[in-house]
Amino acid sequence: MFGDKPKSLPQSIALVLLPEFTMMPVTAAIEPLRQANRFAEKALYRWTMHSIDGQPVAASNNILTMVNGDLEAVPQDAAIIICGGLNVQKHSDKRLISWLRKVARRGVDIGAVCTGSHVLAESGLLDGYKCTIHWENLPGFTEAFPEIDATGGLFEIDRDRFSSAGGTTAIDMMLTMIAGQHGPDLAAQVAEAILHSPIRHHSENQRMSLPARIGARHPKLVSIIEKMEGCLEDPLSPSILAKQAGLSTRQLERLFRRYLDRSPKRYYLELRLKKARSLLLQTDMSVINVALACGFSSPSHFSKCYRSFYGRTPYRERGLPTPAIGEGSPHEFGERV
Repeated sequence: MFGDKPKSLPQSIALVLLPEFTMMPVTAAIEPLRQANRFAEKALYRWTMHSIDGQPVAASNNILTMVNGDLEAVPQDAAIIICGGLNVQKHSDKRLISWLRKVARRGVDIGAVCTGSHVLAESGLLDGYKCTIHWENLPGFTEAFPEIDATGGLFEIDRDRFSSAGGTTAIDMMLTMIAGQHGPDLAAQVAEAILHSPIRHHSENQRMSLPARIGARHPKLVSIIEKMEGCLEDPLSPSILAKQAGLSTRQLERLFRRYLDRSPKRYYLELRLKKARSLLLQTDMSVINVALACGFSSPSHFSKCYRSFYGRTPYRERGLPTPAIGEGSPHEFGERV
């Protein structure tokens, strides 16, 4: 299991960088290891970085990163971390998937940071395991791999598979590993050195609380938005939302205008369109299926709403020509049809 005491020291960890990988999760995974070596005054961990072809890799911030070698240069005993970022589907190389399946048969620990979980899922290495992925990618991931238990937590360690959601969550995952292998005192020293306290539990939410996100703590407003977020595929009408909150539709309208400067109908539409954009960019779902998954039964109405909000059609979002049909709709903007 990942995080068990290593058979020998230093423990080897290999980070495989995909094109457009996000830099922060990579450094967040490495720095706790460096600090652990420093405080232990011996080499507890060693790490190497690799790309599919052994060539330097440009991160999502355009910084070109040198590597130690290609996939075949990964040490035989290394725990492997797939480091994803932007456009992970495009960079899910067949050579990488084949290699992952081969090394998995050796029983090595295999994990991912940020969107790297998508590659593990595509390789079939998350079947029967818990995992996590960045919250922005979670809707697309669950649509693409509905059978996989994606928790949405900060990180997951499940036997010989592990994953963190991106950002600074790899720090918490590595500190948890250090605590399990070399004791909580060492993990606490490392956490203090990198100004990361307290060490977060794997099940904590990735996102800020809803009141913090919307800048309001009105309990009825929060409750209504939570219902909206939970019913994007089959949107609830303003009258139903108002009734469930113990409000009149006029009171509901005033509540949203006061705190969010928009109507409840408009706010609900924006939630659905944001989910639609996530699915368009992160999955291979057809535009029609994306529309249905976000509560639009009319593709033409979906296209009209999407273009009004984002300035381009769903097809243009993917770099595809927009069909001649589907650009007009007699229905009011924001109404589910």
